[in-house]
Amino acid sequence: MGNREDLLAGARRCLEEKGWARTTVRDIGTAAGVSMAAIGYHFGSREALLNAALIEAIDEWGTRIGRTLASFGKAGSSPAVRYEAMWAEIIKSFQDDRTLWLATLEALLQAEHSDDLRRYLAGSQAQGRQGLAALLLGTPEDEVGDTAARTLGAAQMALFTGLMTQWLTDPDQAPDASEIVAGLRALTGIVDAHE
Repeated sequence: MGNREDLLAGARRCLEEKGWARTTVRDIGTAAGVSMAAIGYHFGSREALLNAALIEAIDEWGTRIGRTLASFGKAGSSPAVRYEAMWAEIIKSFQDDRTLWLATLEALLQAEHSDDLRRYLAGSQAQGRQGLAALLLGTPEDEVGDTAARTLGAAQMALFTGLMTQWLTDPDQAPDASEIVAGLRALTGIVDAHE
């Protein structure tokens, strides 16, 4: 690998081990085995390097979780059983990829100071809404209309983000997959009762 790739790998390690705010230029240089001056040469700043490393990690994770969720549940299962199985896989990801999820939450805060990172995260959210709607509807992403993405996809993403914060904050008290489904059934009853 060249210095640029070494820096990206070192920055990713630092994001996982120390998080965004606590990672220093020295930490990245040490993890990468590269001079600290190389950060400025290749990326311009620590922030730009951390942005690039985080984006790379999120892209890889997105591909992996997409494959996992696309095959959730057993063939022939009811939609409700498959939906609960999907939540079980999502919760497993919160446990297995905890450091990446924490870094993603930190990135949301850092995006306030980086237009590039904000644009990237906004684009990722749009893709996520569309992908989740496609997954739930059982249709290809390119066939999901804007309305489905902005309703079904957005609601699923809101649930996803809220559950993620609960699991990262207090996993012992966070709901499991069956409790999420039971809560959604209760919400449906409330919404349907007021129509």
